[in-house]
Amino acid sequence: MSKTSQQNPATDANGVSVIHSQAHTSGLQQVPQLVPVSPGGGGKAVPPSKQGKKNSFVDRNSDEYRQRRERNNMAVKKSRLKSKQKAQDTLQRVNQLKEENERLEAKIKLLTKELSVLKDLFLEHAHNLADNVQPVGTETTTTNPENNGQ
Repeated sequence: MSKTSQQNPATDANGVSVIHSQAHTSGLQQVPQLVPVSPGGGGKAVPPSKQGKKNSFVDRNSDEYRQRRERNNMAVKKSRLKSKQKAQDTLQRVNQLKEENERLEAKIKLLTKELSVLKDLFLEHAHNLADNVQPVGTETTTTNPENNGQ
């Protein structure tokens, strides 16, 4: 089986060479191959947001630069304050939960003791009732001597 194919290299906007091949005798669909154009053999792709900024020179004395730096500094301060506040809130919540946990554990101990006392009282009462109960067939009937003559 002989396969005839043509390869048409093309370069896209990101500097990656795409090779499209066409197979005449094969019924299989061909997938384009990505080949880096740079001689280094590839590397990290540059995000679109950074592509335009590579070539532009930033004048550190310009008003625009100063304004951007001030806005960034304020955003950083705000972010750090927010983070610090969140950490303090979390610590406060942890302390509240620890106190609540201690109260609940003390309540558990108290209720466990109360349950034990009540259980002992119940068992003692049940034992006393069992001792006082007479068998069913041996009940004695008492006659009232005052009612004999009537």
